[in-house]
Order: sequence, then structure tokens, then C-alpha cells
Amino acid sequence: MIDIKKISKTYFQGTQRIEVLYQLSLKVEEGESLAILGQSGSGKSTLLSLMSGLDMPDFGSITLDGLEINRLKQDELSQFRAETMGIVFQQYHLMSNLTALENVGIPLELRKDPDYNQAAMDALKLVGLSHRLSHFPSELSGGECQRVAIARAIVGKPKIILADEPSGNLDDDTGKDVMDLLFQLCQERKQTLILVTHNQELASTCDRMMILQKGQLQLAS
Repeated sequence: MIDIKKISKTYFQGTQRIEVLYQLSLKVEEGESLAILGQSGSGKSTLLSLMSGLDMPDFGSITLDGLEINRLKQDELSQFRAETMGIVFQQYHLMSNLTALENVGIPLELRKDPDYNQAAMDALKLVGLSHRLSHFPSELSGGECQRVAIARAIVGKPKIILADEPSGNLDDDTGKDVMDLLFQLCQERKQTLILVTHNQELASTCDRMMILQKGQLQLAS
């Protein structure tokens, strides 16, 4: 499902060159869950941005579901992302002027799915928020906002879910509930899950754990 070959990524801070990733390779099977651990600043979020096509590697290739995404045009990439990926951000990234229902329906609206409203209602019901459809993000708790974000990520039944510290801003109990839900949904739908986290206990729930350090991925012991 995911085949990354020798990607490198460098940033510049002023005149300082910072090599975040160096010839990193990774293969993930369909339906597998993989946790990526690493210290703050190790490049975990950068790797997820590259995998989602929100950023591009300097070198190397990223193939998702048989398609090399770093060769796609921007409109092709946007379409592929909408159809194949669901992304859960640590900061939720909900539209403040849209209700929970409207936020969740966005991916399907972009795909011009005529049933987007019903699908969004079904997704919110799955995450236990069918009673909060008309509420705005400011009217929801942190846990509820993250559940809306998960509903938005799963509404189109994508093959790949990318989650960047999805429980990082939540208390332990709420974070566990949210992650249990995400794992359950991915297992039921045989979706591939890439989870970026600093939480070792959470990472151990995945099929496989890897550590990102010095620009490379290594198997976690």
C-alpha cells in the first residue's frame, strides 16, 4: 500500500541547512498499522506531510496504492488525496465557521458526492456525535473536536489513514477513547494506518513500531 524509496528532505533556516530526512525507505502492507516514534524535531510530521503529498521530497519516490504521488500534477494529487487518504491532525484543523456536519462532509463535497450529507451524518454517528451535528468547533470539547476530525478522515472510506499525534492535546482518558475508536474503525475496514506519536504505550497497539532518528527509520526494540 505504501512504498517509500530513499527520500530526502532538507530545510533552510536562514543560511543553516537542516537535513531532516536522508535516504529514508519504508514499506507498509495493506491493512497494516504502523506507529512512528521519535523525539520532537526528528522529522515525524515532515514524513507524514510527504506521505500525504502536502509537501514533496527533494529526492526519492513515494508510491501509494500503486501510484507515485510525487510525479502527479497538483490537481491530480488533490483528487488522489481526496479519494485515497484520510488525515487526522493534532490541532484538528476544523473550519471554525462550519458545523460538525459541514466539516465532516467537506471531503465528499470536494468529490461531488451527492450523498455527502448522509455519509457525514453516518460518520458522526460512528464516532458517537450524532447529537452534535449542528454544533460549531467552539461549542465542542477537545475530545469532541478530535472525534469530528476522525469522522472527517473516515467519511470517504479511504484506504490510508494518516494520524499526526491525534491524542496529543487530549487528557489520558479522552485520548485513549479517541484512539481506541480510530483503531477499531481501521481494523473493521482493513484500512492502512500510519500513526505518528511520542506515546510508547499507544504505539505498541500498532502492528509495528519504528523510530525516526537522524533522518532514518529503525525498528523499535
